[in-house]
Amino acid sequence: MLVWQAVALLNAASETVELLRLEMDKTAAMLPEYPVVMAMNGVGPTLGPQLMAEIGDVTRFTHREALTAFAGVDPGKNDSGKHIQKSVRTSKKGSPYLRRTLFLIVDGLIQRSPEGDPVYAFMDKKRAQGKPYYVYMTAGANKFLRIYYGRVREYLASLSDPGES
Repeated sequence: MLVWQAVALLNAASETVELLRLEMDKTAAMLPEYPVVMAMNGVGPTLGPQLMAEIGDVTRFTHREALTAFAGVDPGKNDSGKHIQKSVRTSKKGSPYLRRTLFLIVDGLIQRSPEGDPVYAFMDKKRAQGKPYYVYMTAGANKFLRIYYGRVREYLASLSDPGES
């Protein structure tokens, strides 16, 4: 009897999670950048809305480096006078939830190995250079965010200037 109750509770929890995911996707579909984000490699019906929710309005970032800093996947700095350190850990000052979402996206790219995807090609190049896992995953997340920023900003600008299309 306890096993049947546990199965029933697990099924109820799974149904609730699926309903929440569908509601998240429905809400995200109302955002203007939804088609652009959903067309990106590595982003699906679960990670797409999550990514858009974690980033929020991309126009609040003045440049792409501000977005990578917000995510905490930018290389840190350790400079003092003439001393410049080459290898520095990432800042990790940003949103841990956005970093997790980005790592899930780039992990999916690694697993699927899509041909012609610039983020996968970049990570594969770093992997071939012998970089450690965390280094090429962080670099891939950084690259993905830069592409995300450019595509979404360009798309939003095209929506606001319909005469230039």
